[in-house]
Amino acid sequence: MTNRNLRQRRLSRATAALSGRKRGAQPKVVALGGGMGLSASLTALRRITGDLTAVVTVADDGGSSGRLREELGVLPPGDLRKALAALCGDDEWGQTWAQVIQHRFESKGDLHEHAVGNLLIVALWEQLGDHVQALDLVGKLLGAHGRVLPMSAVPLELLALVRGHDPRRPGDTVTVRGQATVALTPGEVQSVHVVPADPPAVPEAVAAVLDADWVVLGPGSWFSSVIPHLLVPELLDALVTTKARKVLSLNLAPQPGETDGFSPQRHLEVLGRHAPKLAMDVVLADEAAVPDRESLADAAQRIGAAVELAPVASPDGVPIHDPELLAAAYDRIFRMHGRIGPWR
Repeated sequence: MTNRNLRQRRLSRATAALSGRKRGAQPKVVALGGGMGLSASLTALRRITGDLTAVVTVADDGGSSGRLREELGVLPPGDLRKALAALCGDDEWGQTWAQVIQHRFESKGDLHEHAVGNLLIVALWEQLGDHVQALDLVGKLLGAHGRVLPMSAVPLELLALVRGHDPRRPGDTVTVRGQATVALTPGEVQSVHVVPADPPAVPEAVAAVLDADWVVLGPGSWFSSVIPHLLVPELLDALVTTKARKVLSLNLAPQPGETDGFSPQRHLEVLGRHAPKLAMDVVLADEAAVPDRESLADAAQRIGAAVELAPVASPDGVPIHDPELLAAAYDRIFRMHGRIGPWR
């Protein structure tokens, strides 16, 4: 049997298992991240729980988000928009609205490459003067299967210490500014920081983490979407003190530029350096993306976690998560590793 056929059979089994699961036992889940990685988690998680909150990074400074941020001084709306789109249902209403808010204008004028959802979110921020209330309203309009919150109430600038950013000086370490630049650096990222250095967390995001049964961190761009959550002191404190169990969901492959050459275990080591007090319970990785299982298990143990390997990649070989397979993996983890409180 070919790998493709094997993965298709696993996908069929995962779909059948999810369709047959009993209703009523739904954990409170909070997923943290940004960009396409968070979207992958949300698309999976909304299949297994009706109590889902996304906490989204606000350091984006590229594209439509960067332009709106610079011109209007607002939080970058792009990752928030993507999270809302991922929470849209699979019915006609949900998929229509997901396509609408993701639609980008093509023109020779100022609207070129602006996303409809970005403009809608910013308009409601200006109308209501409240980030959370506006995002809740957009979610209600879309029929989103969950809530979307920014991790901080102020836009953040990402700073990275990068060795070899200038290929002509591979041994030099310099500070690189901006999420878009960090994501594409040709050098090796050593660590990241944010400006302001002590940003305020959104209180609703902190409350969601403290009240959760499970917290999911990742997958996503490690230095520009995952680690920034650990740089908001109130949010990090909540992650350390919450009684929720925590899953760290690893990427399927290193990200060109940002994590070139990183092994799965090195991702864990980076997380440990940025938040040494943060323990995880489970590390989820695609079984085909872990060449050295023993080293990953050792790295996971150092942050208090067990490793769960599962087929979560798309069966067609493209390095993206399959929603049904990822949902089945999360569902199994939530059931196998116990529950913290009564699930509704």
